Amino acid sequence: MKGLFILGLYSLLYTSLLAQDTVQQVVQGRRNSPETINKPYLIIISADGFRWDYARKYNCVNLLALAAKGVEAKSMQPVYPSLTFPNHYSIITGMYPVHHGLVDNSFYDCKKLKIYSVGNKKEVRDSSWYYGIPLWELAERNGMLSASFYWVGSESRINGVGPTYFYNYNEAIPIDRRIEVLHEWLLLPEDKRPHLISFYFPQVDHYSHLYGIDSKEAIDAVKFVDESVGKIVSTCTNTGLAINFIFVSDHGMTNTDTANALPIPAKIDTSRFIVPRGDALVHIYSKNGDRTEIRKLYKNLKRNASKFTVYLPNKTPKHWHYRSASDQHNRLGDILLVPHPPLMFSFTGRTTIGKHGYDIRNSDMQASFYAWGPAFRKGLTIPSFSNVHVYPMAAELLGLPVSHSIDGRLRVLKSILNSP
Repeated sequence: MKGLFILGLYSLLYTSLLAQDTVQQVVQGRRNSPETINKPYLIIISADGFRWDYARKYNCVNLLALAAKGVEAKSMQPVYPSLTFPNHYSIITGMYPVHHGLVDNSFYDCKKLKIYSVGNKKEVRDSSWYYGIPLWELAERNGMLSASFYWVGSESRINGVGPTYFYNYNEAIPIDRRIEVLHEWLLLPEDKRPHLISFYFPQVDHYSHLYGIDSKEAIDAVKFVDESVGKIVSTCTNTGLAINFIFVSDHGMTNTDTANALPIPAKIDTSRFIVPRGDALVHIYSKNGDRTEIRKLYKNLKRNASKFTVYLPNKTPKHWHYRSASDQHNRLGDILLVPHPPLMFSFTGRTTIGKHGYDIRNSDMQASFYAWGPAFRKGLTIPSFSNVHVYPMAAELLGLPVSHSIDGRLRVLKSILNSP
């Protein structure tokens, strides 16, 4: 009987927590400043894993029609590593991972003595992991309300500030309800209405991982995103507001060799080294910082590395912007292992078909960028660019000053905006 009672309590607690994660979070007492009322509206939409070529390859009629009325990039280059959390946070801060702190989906911090992992909600919501000034913080500090229906970092109070309206990440909320909430935000009174909204789709990434990039399931997910974007635009148009849209993805995707997953090298003594889980990039951290021991392991690994490359963090490729000299928060591993495509490391001996995380110059890793609305020029196609440049352009569009140090440069994308 006692066991049933405890089980019932756990069930009630779980149900309560689940309900909390599907309820909108609102920071009370905030209002748009009088100066903000007449500033533009911007909705940034991200579709995780939406490759640079998906829209045309699978005839995304909505995205292609909207791009024709605005701006399309040949592709958008991710930051290294080409993974979800580092890239979403680079887009929203304009900084490389070594500067904003999220150097991987999973990494170790030698000061905290903790591992950050995307699957650990407690750490994901801990603002002390994040650096930089997210776009929603920049907006809020300048008297402009913001909202987020999922984005990396939006559940945390980074620097003590988060979006006025947000949801904790939970895929249980159906798309029609999410679009309805978006509509409700835009119908709020002027002083309570968000001018900046971020919105995230996970489906393409999920199904591409499980079934591969050209699978029926992945193609259906691409079409689902396209149809949903069409619904979003139609719903927003019905408000009568002049709204600007940016559609991005964080990275591309490729099919990998699932039959030959690479095991973590046996030469790594896990009693002396910490190895967080990784597949396209593995960080190895010394527990005691012994440089002689690190150098010895590096040489041993390098001697037998035929299917992967071994790096010291001060010798990584320059175009990655991923070196210890720039690692402001000391989060790069003492040794880095990078598999040769289409191989991946696996801690379990198994791996999914679709993967990403490879070199940012790999064509399969390239992401998407489209923009349309009254602030953007029409019928413009631009060359590929790094995603760190989205932030200063978005800030310029919203009339927000950027006085802090970032890696993105306004000059890269300023020409896609209509002159004031």
